[in-house]
Amino acid sequence: MITFSHVTKSFRNQRVLDDLSFHVEKGETFMIVGPSGTGKSVTLSHIIGLIQPDSGEITVNGMTLNNLKKEELRALRQKVGMLFQGGALLNWMNIFDNVALPLRESTNMPEKEIREKVRSVLDILGLEAAAGKMPSEISGGMMKRAGLARALITEPAIMLYDEPTSGLDPVMSRRIDSLIGEMKLKFAMTSVVVTHDLVSALNVGDKIALLSGGRVLECAPPGEFLESRNPVVRSFIDSQFSIKKEFAKAISER
Repeated sequence: MITFSHVTKSFRNQRVLDDLSFHVEKGETFMIVGPSGTGKSVTLSHIIGLIQPDSGEITVNGMTLNNLKKEELRALRQKVGMLFQGGALLNWMNIFDNVALPLRESTNMPEKEIREKVRSVLDILGLEAAAGKMPSEISGGMMKRAGLARALITEPAIMLYDEPTSGLDPVMSRRIDSLIGEMKLKFAMTSVVVTHDLVSALNVGDKIALLSGGRVLECAPPGEFLESRNPVVRSFIDSQFSIKKEFAKAISER
């Protein structure tokens, strides 16, 4: 579904991605973890063609991004949803109109059908009561869910999440984890999640890949990932010592 083959990318002589290779299977939830500045968000930007690699090849849904024309790239992006860190809602629109925006801008769907579809997605995400509110009137967790609703409204085949639990309390973080899992089952989508939250990775990931120095040092299912003998991976896991008990709980409940 998504393949990176020996991808490199530099900005101002600083190499951010360095011979990066990995593969995401169709229907898989693929977690990318690692310290800040290791290229996690840059990797997401490559998947939707916002950034082009200096070398290497990227294939998404059977299409090689390096060779796509503008029209082909636009068509591919319509099959990909993305949840940005802050939700990226337009602050001059209420929640209903924020969620409806992709349908109104990129489809010919009648307004009646748009409104029915938006209500359905808001209901799934528990946001029906917030439909008429402005982004400034809702909590951070609700903003994340509203951003997710907007990303899901076009029923994408691929969903990208950039730090979905960042800035949220533990209870809301686990709620977002549950939503990611529920959306995968409901819409049968392939998901790539960038996160610093290892508990989240363990809760919802089919595979966890740790990026360091712009490349994957370890890629494995959650249980195997925790048993890695790679010293960099061990150091990253050990830095989360205070939540190791929650790691064990997450694994036992999978």
